[in-house]
Amino acid sequence: MKRIILTGGGTAGHVTPNIALIPKLRELGFDIHYIGSYNGIEKDLIEPFGIPYHGISSGKLRRYFSLQNFTDPFRVIKGFGEARKLIKNLKPDVIFSKGGFVSVPVVLAGKKCKVPVIIHESDMTPGLANKIAIPSAAKICCNFPETLSYLPKEKAVLTGSPIRQELLTGNADFAFSLCHFKDHSKQTILIVGGSSGSRVINTAIRGLLPELLKNYNVIHLCGKGNLDDTLTATDGYAQFEYANKELSDMFALADLVISRAGANAICELLALRKPNILIPLSAAASRGDQILNANSFRSQGFSYVLEEEELSNTTLLEAIEHVFHKKEAYIEAMENSNSRNSIDTIIGLILDASKK
Repeated sequence: MKRIILTGGGTAGHVTPNIALIPKLRELGFDIHYIGSYNGIEKDLIEPFGIPYHGISSGKLRRYFSLQNFTDPFRVIKGFGEARKLIKNLKPDVIFSKGGFVSVPVVLAGKKCKVPVIIHESDMTPGLANKIAIPSAAKICCNFPETLSYLPKEKAVLTGSPIRQELLTGNADFAFSLCHFKDHSKQTILIVGGSSGSRVINTAIRGLLPELLKNYNVIHLCGKGNLDDTLTATDGYAQFEYANKELSDMFALADLVISRAGANAICELLALRKPNILIPLSAAASRGDQILNANSFRSQGFSYVLEEEELSNTTLLEAIEHVFHKKEAYIEAMENSNSRNSIDTIIGLILDASKK
């Protein structure tokens, strides 16, 4: 039996593509193990799948000054030692890394133990963790054609992002019932602010709610701790901190999705052929990767992009009306895209690497 170690964590986006690969890996008879941080989000997300989970020490590598920059390197070194010991004991045939800082010691230890490593870069340009990991990788998967120019030519493979297959089989009627909507004639807008929600998007949606509810039903995934109790009984408005199994049903019901521009999130929208408005995280609060992701999708005709600095009741309503008016053009562009069967492509790379 072939054995694979999956790694990645820190955010849901560094875990869900790994989860998308699990059914196919199991079908092929792989013995799957997961290495993540001791108490990261990845531990909670992986636990339901019954996969052996191994925690290691993890530190964050920051581009800005922080006192933790002086202590976290020791955590990374400790994590490298722990990952190396695990790899020697588990003797995997291949390692697949979705990124995040916890993956760095695993990838480096894999190279040290002569285990082939495949990494996946979701964003347009490699993040710091993957920049460190690239020299140790046998292959580097990516989502965007533009990313190929940032990667070693002999290692880079344009695969797209693995999409959880259950997202493609949602039940719109179930979501309608779950949200207690009453008017079937209204189209539905789904707002996804990321795993922890977005204050600026939440504020904009709620400020525009009286206008939106005239014509639309609204599903609002607002993030943990961001529910507004004053809106609980509002007809046509359903708010949730987050969605798990129900997300596929919500996607099935949605006619338009308003979302951040994390790479995995927008690749799911492409796979689902959902007209969308992307509000990328501002460069002031990030390294600007979401802006690059969003601009790539805009240039390909997949998305309407509204910069966070331009977000207001007026601009958001104009964007919604524009996308509904041009809805068929957005769907056609997505249907004509060169999006690949990412799971089969990545599994092929894993199989090839595990034979060596």
